[in-house]
Amino acid sequence: MRLRVLPEAEAELAAAVEWYEDRRVGLGVDLVALIDQALERITESPDTFPVWKSGYPYRKLVLRRFPYIVFFTVDNVEITIVAFAHGKRRPGYWIDRT
Repeated sequence: MRLRVLPEAEAELAAAVEWYEDRRVGLGVDLVALIDQALERITESPDTFPVWKSGYPYRKLVLRRFPYIVFFTVDNVEITIVAFAHGKRRPGYWIDRT
């Protein structure tokens, strides 16, 4: 199954990596490594992750070390990463992304 990351999600991740790297050298790199692992897990078995809210097509993977959640959709052809969202800021701001 193909994996696609929306440009808005890429920008969110880049901003988070920069913020963490500014706080401590190597911390942003750690975030990228964790995201890479998360994307691999999502690609391997996307339907095993919980639905965000009933009635919405979004699934989520909550990161353990950083306060971020990977939101994505799944169809027959591809997995779309919709957001790398901070878990404590503006819930659901990304809902209208496609």
